[in-house]
Amino acid sequence: MTTRQIGWMIAAGVVLAFLFEMFGTVPAGYRGVVLQFGAPTGQVKEPGLYVVTPFVQHVAKVNVQIQAYQTQAIESASADLQDVHTGVTVNFQVDPARVVQVYTNFRDEIVDRILRPNVQETVKAATAKFTAEQLITQRAAVKHQADTILAQRVEPFGLHVEATSITQFEFSPTFTQAIEAKVTAEQNALQAKNRLLQVEYEAKQKIAAAEGEAQALALRRAQLNPAMLQLEAIEKWDGKLPQIMSSGGAVPFINVPLGGTKSVP
Repeated sequence: MTTRQIGWMIAAGVVLAFLFEMFGTVPAGYRGVVLQFGAPTGQVKEPGLYVVTPFVQHVAKVNVQIQAYQTQAIESASADLQDVHTGVTVNFQVDPARVVQVYTNFRDEIVDRILRPNVQETVKAATAKFTAEQLITQRAAVKHQADTILAQRVEPFGLHVEATSITQFEFSPTFTQAIEAKVTAEQNALQAKNRLLQVEYEAKQKIAAAEGEAQALALRRAQLNPAMLQLEAIEKWDGKLPQIMSSGGAVPFINVPLGGTKSVP
């Protein structure tokens, strides 16, 4: 290989290196922070192809998609001083309009320097506003409180909190047993109340039935007065007089005219 050929190869390598350093792409969901000699220039590249000055500038890519950060159980105390271990998942996003600020201040340490310490303080502040029992029964209110506190803490650093999810609450064994006993007692009381309501309902039904029967009997007795009995007998009579038996044979009843008496000649 001649010196000339070696020279051409070196020149081609330099050109390729220049082209490689000059062009690049920013993926979708990212922003490119332009650095010059390692320091941010304030310029931001949108997703797509970009061109920079070779060997002088390069582009740091910052994720601006919604990301999830999940904590281990964070130890804190409730308003009634019960120990509680809380698991939390935070969905967050780097503000696309503030990527230069975020990268300048934190580089690739967003989780370690912003999220982790602020999530821990948020959990402690939120759980301290509720009793241990309320943490269980008012989970939505606890979540809302955590959302509000965390958003206020991280917004100044250029982060948006999309949602905070409480994945678990763990209490001391003694408190857990007390809660289980209380729930069991409440369930038993509810069952007893339902049984009492059922007994009262059945008793009212029986009373109503007895009152109905008494009213029907009273009405029937009112109908069975002498006049009504005589009327029923007349309605049932077939027009034949009854026969009275004596020692001499049957003696018929004598019709007595009802229109008045007549003299016998």
